[in-house]
Amino acid sequence: MLQFHPPGMGQQRVETSLGEMVYYVAIADPWLMPSFEAQPLIFLHNFGGGASAYEWSKVYPAFLDTYRVMAPDLIGWGKSAHPVREYRVEDYLITLTEFLEKTCGSDRALKVDRPAIVIASSLTGAIAVRLAVQRPDLFKALFLVCPAGFADFGQDAGRRLPLPAIGMPLLDQLIYSLGAMNEVAVRSFLERFLFANPSRVSQEMVAAYLESAQQHNAQSAALAFLRGDLYFDLATYVPQLTTPTTILWGESAQFISADLGQRLASLNSTYIKAFVKVPNAGVLLPLEQPAIAIALLQQFLSQCG
Repeated sequence: MLQFHPPGMGQQRVETSLGEMVYYVAIADPWLMPSFEAQPLIFLHNFGGGASAYEWSKVYPAFLDTYRVMAPDLIGWGKSAHPVREYRVEDYLITLTEFLEKTCGSDRALKVDRPAIVIASSLTGAIAVRLAVQRPDLFKALFLVCPAGFADFGQDAGRRLPLPAIGMPLLDQLIYSLGAMNEVAVRSFLERFLFANPSRVSQEMVAAYLESAQQHNAQSAALAFLRGDLYFDLATYVPQLTTPTTILWGESAQFISADLGQRLASLNSTYIKAFVKVPNAGVLLPLEQPAIAIALLQQFLSQCG
């Protein structure tokens, strides 16, 4: 997966209770190396077949010379560990806590304790909200793209396939193989569901998603997402949020509409400082409209102090 990230990036690893989490950091030219005391920016990718830290690879380079940028592959995705298990939201709350504690100094052993600014999308953005409610000490601010729990306000908005089909032995593996492990299917899914403008889907994007989807045991986390095992009602947690937050929403996002996003944001006008609709963008806004994402994130960071 490293070949899909900019030159000068390298892989580092953090051990979590579910295995190694690989993350991408600047290690060589052309990037200046910010000190360990620099503000950490953590970029968290979405869920779905083939997802990985590549999602943010067109955005995070703009911040490498100023911030301590880290872009992990979540457990079950990309080059991180792929344990075969029945994944639950709690797995990601635990492993992300471990990641933030070990990389941002909250374990005290590193002698630097810098709460992170976390940039996250879709279901991972919703998980970041839950974690910020649970552990506000780990967060300085949140910058979220289409955050949704996919069962918000009691409505099941995101289930992709019928549960009986996904739950049948061998059939679920066949569904994953046909839907995520070949180039035609990957391109079709990106074009039809994740981008507003299909012409913006590049061959590199297809190759990056395909390689992630083909990792050993990658289907375990992906099928948990498809089944809805990770869904929850984000509306339950938004009113409890005390971390300054900005939300972007692609106007053409499928499954999770901008109207849903505005309804969620209205639950906490004290800490959700801005809600911005981005035209001509779908759920994968960081890949489809990276220049807009960079500009809005720069504006957000200038206000974080």
